[in-house]
Amino acid sequence: MPELKQLDAAHAPAVLAFESANRAYFAAFVSDRGDEYYERFADRHAALLAEQEAGVCAFHVLLAEDGSVLGRFNLYDIEGGTAELGYRVAEHVAGRGVATAAVRELCGLAAVRYGLRTLRAATALANGASRRVLIKAGFVPVGPADPIDLGGKSGTWYQRDLPDETGWPAM
Repeated sequence: MPELKQLDAAHAPAVLAFESANRAYFAAFVSDRGDEYYERFADRHAALLAEQEAGVCAFHVLLAEDGSVLGRFNLYDIEGGTAELGYRVAEHVAGRGVATAAVRELCGLAAVRYGLRTLRAATALANGASRRVLIKAGFVPVGPADPIDLGGKSGTWYQRDLPDETGWPAM
């Protein structure tokens, strides 16, 4: 059974393997990260952990039973009870409900562990699978996304209000 875990230093080799193995697949939907990302991966991973330690982001990996990474699910720009959600899953598990289940789980963590009340996510119009994940996870479209936010692609912002400690959605 896959397990959603908060990113730590020990995940670096598995995350790099995941990113490398799925690079071409991801590039079909979002801008490629470029060779420098892979060449300087250790530095980038350390920087992510520092952001997480500072409380401005919360990074998660979805791990298979063998420890390989099936997906990344991240909360970033955490401020004032709000964060942006970003995610990606390995090509070999795409379309199997893995992303939807992990996004739903992360929504629960966002409310309980991080005290968030609202999550936002942008997805390109051409990425129908990502739009379906967001809708199945309770997000609703709230307006157009600036192409700058999506690597030059047209898209839509989605939002989900999370329940507070009483169980009621934030107002």
